[in-house]
Amino acid sequence: MAKTDEKVIAEKLLQAGAVKLSPEQPFTWASGWKSPIYCDNRKLLSFPFIRDFIKSELSNVVFDAYPDADAIAGVATAGIPWGALVADQLKLPFVYVRSKPKGHGMGNQIEGKLEQGWKVVMIEDLISTGLSSLEAVNVLKNENVDVISVVSIFNYGFQKAVDAFAANETNFKSLTNYGALIELAKGKGMIQAADEGKLLEWREKPSEWGR
Repeated sequence: MAKTDEKVIAEKLLQAGAVKLSPEQPFTWASGWKSPIYCDNRKLLSFPFIRDFIKSELSNVVFDAYPDADAIAGVATAGIPWGALVADQLKLPFVYVRSKPKGHGMGNQIEGKLEQGWKVVMIEDLISTGLSSLEAVNVLKNENVDVISVVSIFNYGFQKAVDAFAANETNFKSLTNYGALIELAKGKGMIQAADEGKLLEWREKPSEWGR
């Protein structure tokens, strides 16, 4: 099956208002980083046709690239609905990984049933530094399952994430990315040519940008 153009996916994010670009009045992330972009893919869930399109594209990636997957995992919280949708489309078992063990009951950090040795594809809504995704990957690996890839809707394209996934020996794929989004936004006249350099500069040194 042919891969859908990254700009087509990026346009869906823009249509749903899941991405906002503001180089002149940057957002502040929880990490304290200043950012000219804010991405909230939870918004996509409120648009049935866009939601169905993204679900199909994520499912196509798993079906084409990882046909031997035994189960799908989602990362709490934003990866849970997308993981569940993909698992349903592909008729595979689904589990999700909490950021920390539950404070009551069985104290589970993984919800659902996994078998040792299973090959698992983890679904994320977006990848920034990759660290939170890899924490969830390692929780699964500690249960003796093989996380064969992390598949996300969006990827900021940070070198830090590339290095982190490589160090963890974990593959990752994304439907679209920051570069494709900026190119699309420029073509649609949503950003000025003068802002393009500023936006791309942020991706290279996000922790220093805007300070």
